[in-house]
Amino acid sequence: MRKVIQGVGVLLLLVGVSGAVDHLWAQPFLGVVLNSFNRFVVPHVALFEGYEVLANLGVAAAGAALVLGTEALRPRSRA
Repeated sequence: MRKVIQGVGVLLLLVGVSGAVDHLWAQPFLGVVLNSFNRFVVPHVALFEGYEVLANLGVAAAGAALVLGTEALRPRSRA
């Protein structure tokens, strides 16, 4: 289960960073997948209007928190 949560965290991290890059410049790599939050969620939420880059970086921070949190909670083996 931990690997699934880490995988979702990595995906959120990539989506957030890619969305921020796409908003500032152009993102040619896997645009449909990596820019899904930037293209499908941000335009429909009034709270994000004017704060698109921060919204995308928030998604990236949430992904990083998932990855780091699951790694910190990993049981350590005794050798």
